[in-house]
Amino acid sequence: MTQPQNVIAVVYDYDRTLSPVIMQNDVIFPAIGVKADEFWLRTNRLRDVRAYEDELAWLRLLLENPDFRQLSNVDLQQFGRELEFFPGVPEVFNGLSGFLEDEKYVRHGIALEHYIVTSGLKEVLSGSPLSEHVEAIFGCELDEDREGKVFWPKRVVSHTAKTQYLFRISKGPEYVDLSHDVNDHMPEEERRIPFRNMIYIGDGPTDVPCFAVVSSRGGVALAVYDPGDDESLHICQRLLDAKRVREIGPANYNKGSHLRSILEYRLKRIANRIADELQQAHQREIIEAARPR
Repeated sequence: MTQPQNVIAVVYDYDRTLSPVIMQNDVIFPAIGVKADEFWLRTNRLRDVRAYEDELAWLRLLLENPDFRQLSNVDLQQFGRELEFFPGVPEVFNGLSGFLEDEKYVRHGIALEHYIVTSGLKEVLSGSPLSEHVEAIFGCELDEDREGKVFWPKRVVSHTAKTQYLFRISKGPEYVDLSHDVNDHMPEEERRIPFRNMIYIGDGPTDVPCFAVVSSRGGVALAVYDPGDDESLHICQRLLDAKRVREIGPANYNKGSHLRSILEYRLKRIANRIADELQQAHQREIIEAARPR
């Protein structure tokens, strides 16, 4: 069955996209007495010497820490309450939907949804103020032992694996449920959110696979940088020069900011195109119905 395809999705990375501080440094390491610089040096050593993937390296080191192993997923959710965000987060999630109250969009049922896809820990974000504003959060997950303590990874979301969640979002709620195989074939016209209705926001090279998937299928890729970090700006400028992203902006999501203006402009362009397509489809149905049989 053909979908109306009247939903727009904004998909966010988390670390250095919605927050200036990666979640481990922000809330986990202080709670278990870990020094961030030493931890990431050990992580890099596992990657460079033992050929670990980044996410498996830091998850191994966390799970080898006896204080971390005393935590439960509920404890991780509690950490989420203390996360630091860029200005305008989480208010931006509700604020961006305001223009859709225009009758032109209401008539066609055009809606805006937000998603987070992170290589960090899903449970931390699930306990944060962000969770009540987004449709779904995808990230690394930890299983618990019989005593209710974390002990083993049950889902690892690497930088390249993040792209599968874009396809899940595109296909619809049944695929947001991870029990469904994302590789099931679905024709483009049956997808709830085609990629041309999607905006992906990230901050650096680790987001390139998601930038590429969204851009190559007609969506919009945006990169944000920490306005207090020159290296962050240079990284985003290189992404722009390489045509990995459409635009870049400082990570200030407040109303009236440069980034917010970019987002509002891009969202309105998508919404106008959807409204026009649906109106044209409606006119074709009227003409077809009026033809003699």
